Amino acid sequence: MDFINTNILITGGLGFIGSNLAVRLVELGANLTLVDSLIPEYGGNLWNIEPIKDKVRVNISDVRDEHAMKYLIQGQDFLFNLAGQTSHVDSMNDPYPDLEINARAQLSILEACRKYNSSIKVVFASTRQMYGAPQYLPVDEKHPLAPVDVNGINKMAGEWYHLVYNNVYGIKSSVLRLTNTYGPRMRVKDARQTFLGIWIRRIIEKQPLLVYGDGKQIRDFNYVEDVVEALLLAARSDDANGEIFNLGADDPINLKNTARLLLNIAGTGSFEIVPFPRNRKAIDIGDYYADYRKIRAKLGWKPVVPLEEGLRRTLAYYRENACHCWETDNGI
Repeated sequence: MDFINTNILITGGLGFIGSNLAVRLVELGANLTLVDSLIPEYGGNLWNIEPIKDKVRVNISDVRDEHAMKYLIQGQDFLFNLAGQTSHVDSMNDPYPDLEINARAQLSILEACRKYNSSIKVVFASTRQMYGAPQYLPVDEKHPLAPVDVNGINKMAGEWYHLVYNNVYGIKSSVLRLTNTYGPRMRVKDARQTFLGIWIRRIIEKQPLLVYGDGKQIRDFNYVEDVVEALLLAARSDDANGEIFNLGADDPINLKNTARLLLNIAGTGSFEIVPFPRNRKAIDIGDYYADYRKIRAKLGWKPVVPLEEGLRRTLAYYRENACHCWETDNGI
């Protein structure tokens, strides 16, 4: 894919997916500006861009700052719009920041595009959460939308703003509904971003993994490098404009077996089946895995990193870099 000398803005650029995307785009010769608020709860970490820190521009600002976004959007060829509040529990405990970040800020970003850079191409990172509890599996893009939490509602609003601005104003936009993305640079200090993150931390700290419910809930997982390739394909293809695409995997697995697989790779540790905390049980969606045939047919994307290999790479990364990802009593 040709991104040489293109000007690219990544919101959430110091976060998990944004930083991995930035590393790839530097390899492809792009000129990058990374925007991140570095609010502690939201996953940004300067260490994430350590290998490319001298090859990108970093702007510490918040996507809720309309004036900053009006300035930053100008002159950009592509916008990868990845900034968001990702915690489902946080969205229920304190819904207003989720509303501001995942809905209102998305509208103001698109207004800045309309007024100051109408030729930009936008790729928006959405979520499978808006489907709610699946009525059938695998879940395709025609599945009814029935979000079970505030986060899903606001992300749904955010993605539809992008589609409306594509359809009405010609702001070229496409939407990817991500499933469980994992890999190096994901948030592991807590479970705000993904339960796999806190599982990795607990393995390294020699604590048992906690599997909620009966552990039979099925999930699909995408290694972050596969997600980055999907983002790049959506950015470069006019066939993606105005479209929503599911990402997914060919090897869905239940949570109990995911824990067993991870522990087998680690060569150590244990897991415990524990009751759901009340606040999580209320918004659990049960089994989920996606039908990703649409993006495969239109853009030629499919995941290439199997779960076992992806988990192996992820665990190795955190065993080497734990000291940069969380603070512990023993200094790692």
